[in-house]
Amino acid sequence: MKKWMTASLLTVMALLLLSGCSSNNNNAAAPEAAVQEGGEGSGSPSVPAKTFTALLDNNATFPYSESWPVWSWLKEKTGVTLEVQTPSGELEESLNLAIASKNLPDLLYMPNRKESNKFGQQGALVDIKEHLDKMPNLSKWIEKYPDEAKAALSADGKMYMFPNQGFGETNRLVWMYRKDVFDKEGLKAPTTYEELHEALKVLKAKYPDSFPLSIRYGQNPDELNASMTINFGTSEGAYYNFDTSEWHYGPTEPAYKEMLGMWKSFYDEGLIPPDFLSLQTKQWQDMVSTGKSFVTVDYISRIDFFNNAMQKDNPEFNMQFLAPPAGLPDGKQLNPYFHYLESGLTVASTSKQIDDIMAYMDFFYTEEGRTLASWGKEGETYVKEGDVIKFKPEYTDVTEMRKQTGLQTSGTYTWIDFDAHLSLFSDNLKHAYEEAAKYDPSAMQPRPAFTEQENEVISLTGEAINKHRDESFAKFVTGSRNLAEWDMYVEEMNSLGVDKLIAVYKDAYDRMQNVQLNGD
Repeated sequence: MKKWMTASLLTVMALLLLSGCSSNNNNAAAPEAAVQEGGEGSGSPSVPAKTFTALLDNNATFPYSESWPVWSWLKEKTGVTLEVQTPSGELEESLNLAIASKNLPDLLYMPNRKESNKFGQQGALVDIKEHLDKMPNLSKWIEKYPDEAKAALSADGKMYMFPNQGFGETNRLVWMYRKDVFDKEGLKAPTTYEELHEALKVLKAKYPDSFPLSIRYGQNPDELNASMTINFGTSEGAYYNFDTSEWHYGPTEPAYKEMLGMWKSFYDEGLIPPDFLSLQTKQWQDMVSTGKSFVTVDYISRIDFFNNAMQKDNPEFNMQFLAPPAGLPDGKQLNPYFHYLESGLTVASTSKQIDDIMAYMDFFYTEEGRTLASWGKEGETYVKEGDVIKFKPEYTDVTEMRKQTGLQTSGTYTWIDFDAHLSLFSDNLKHAYEEAAKYDPSAMQPRPAFTEQENEVISLTGEAINKHRDESFAKFVTGSRNLAEWDMYVEEMNSLGVDKLIAVYKDAYDRMQNVQLNGD
């Protein structure tokens, strides 16, 4: 494995930071496509051998290995070998230095769409849409998944990052509860905030030293605010209201006030920790694992995380998925839609193998490519029983499987079958995924891309608004500011530029709606 930067190269690249990025498109002659239109990867000896350089991320949990079998499986199907480079430090730093140097690898893994859009608009990355005529499988994929494809577009209507689908399922944020404790105390799983409130009060009376509801708010407040607000039919920020077909700002809506009032009741009655606003992961884990808390909100994989650890000494411990409680009368039970992925692969505009790379990447949008990226190779990692695919018995854990094979690591997928992950989960976690899907919003919130000027508004005006929102949330819940001052608070928020912020989202969304996915 090559380290991306030596000390001397870092110095040279730092001097180049002021240099512009080349936008030359030095394509090689059109190659033989590794995958024919609508077909599968041939994997035959006739597939021309190609080598591409690639800067990929390096996850600490499953660090990059050139000996991972996934690389040989991809080579068998596409003829491509990746000469992988990994960051010596933070990925963002290595990307900035690489872009400034103009000496880019062919493929670059971007941590988020904002970065790929920025570098793309500087001319450093290829617009994938310009090559769709040579990517029949991606073109068909875009027709099948238009929302995911639109989310990959930049403010200028171009697509600098390859779109993805499937892997984001790991990001589901859900409610969960100690079913064993609820059963012991004769409590039913609550379906509304009122029922939740009553259950928490019973648990507090039974377990006076507990704080029945706890969340690691200090670790991820944005996500948890989204879980709170969606239960009340609003949002933690700017959002698109599909009923009115308009953009709204949730924290100034009456429903947000209702949400604040309920959480203030939880705080006043000792049903949540007094320091819940600063609660970090370790503190939260300790509370849940020691029976000091019985209801929580977090990523869905925490169900296995707690059960696997706690059931060794306490077989009765039983953390289960909890349907999200509705906050308002006749309100909807919903979880926020976070199960998407913002990172992905891009192609350097300086590459001399752009057409070859597009043919290679098109393989990932075939059913065969999806199966390979998800399950690996038949006979080596999985077997088929009729139409059902199953991992071989030696694979029992998702993390270990990824460490051993390289599957679903940086640069090895765009489109995956999440059933591969599900097959290695416990029955409890499989059940949670099945149930969680029932509480998805009817439509995914738009994720429009912003121009440089719009990002400036979001950075300045938006941050000022968010700062006052967060400070006011803390004051209203803890009682240092009376909810009777709600109208004054709304005026304060509006004076900071809420209308200006909403206009930015509306303009970006309208612009996105007018973009043609399969060409201009």
